[in-house]
Amino acid sequence: MDIGSILLILSLALLVGLFVSRPFLEGPGAQPRAQEETAQEHAEDHRRSALLAERDRILRSLSDLDFDQALGKVPAEDYPTQRAELVTAGAAVLRQLDELVVAGSSAAPAGLSAEERLEAAVGTVARPAAGDADLEALVASRRRERQGKTAGFCPHCGRPLRSSDRFCPRCGAPAGTPSQPA
Repeated sequence: MDIGSILLILSLALLVGLFVSRPFLEGPGAQPRAQEETAQEHAEDHRRSALLAERDRILRSLSDLDFDQALGKVPAEDYPTQRAELVTAGAAVLRQLDELVVAGSSAAPAGLSAEERLEAAVGTVARPAAGDADLEALVASRRRERQGKTAGFCPHCGRPLRSSDRFCPRCGAPAGTPSQPA
């Protein structure tokens, strides 16, 4: 056997021995401390995730409540109470999220209070997109076009025809002439 091979085997054996004995050399408190830190980070992430989910739930509830009130589904005497409860709960959740951000040594959002930020978030959730009005106008114009009065019936299948129809929408026969049986 070559001297290089022997040195290579010895160095590999030494590395394996050090790797296996590492837990014994580090001491008894090294492993649990690292596990405690990861468990604490996991708990903070879980709390933040739960608070974000609660915030989203409250925003959806506020948006739905405002929409239902606009449609008249919620009695006028109940609406202010229900909305105040949701706003209070949402502000509490936002404050807890702010505390997590401050505890995480990041800059906390400044400027607006928790209630104002919640109202702004509800406004962005409840506000329809700008193109919705255009889309609704197109749908309404299309419905008006389709509401044309009937101009008679198809001579082939008997389905009612509109004045704008050139062919029967059911059988495809020309609107003005009876089809000949084959």
